[in-house]
Amino acid sequence: MAEVARRPIALVTAAVLFLEAPGIVAINAVMAGFVEAQTMSLDGMDPDAMVAGTWGLGIGSGVALVVCALVALVAGIRDRRPGRFGRGLLIGCAVVHGILGAVAVALLGWPEFAFLVTVLGLVVLTLVAYGSDVEEPVTGAEPKA
Repeated sequence: MAEVARRPIALVTAAVLFLEAPGIVAINAVMAGFVEAQTMSLDGMDPDAMVAGTWGLGIGSGVALVVCALVALVAGIRDRRPGRFGRGLLIGCAVVHGILGAVAVALLGWPEFAFLVTVLGLVVLTLVAYGSDVEEPVTGAEPKA
């Protein structure tokens, strides 16, 4: 299964992450608009700092998703597993989607949870499909007792 399906899985994962990135930026733009319009603050923090922080989080999250999508895209095009840094990025992406899914089911509802868990599944499936390329050495000698 893994040999045949791993390239399409990685490419679909990359496509979904590429589509999710502008969505995250747009959601944070809407939140920044609300914070700016209502001059909200947390414990007396400057509302302009809250707006800048919301924009920064949105843009940073979008860039992180694009980088993770690029890792999955390169893995799909080359049909090789990502390097150590790329696997770390995809693992971090999977963890964030799992945490956001748990929060989303409580605050937003089941459709949002289903989307986040689907993306989580695609990222994990990409990691698992490429698995380990390390083969165990075959030796003819028996271990000494």
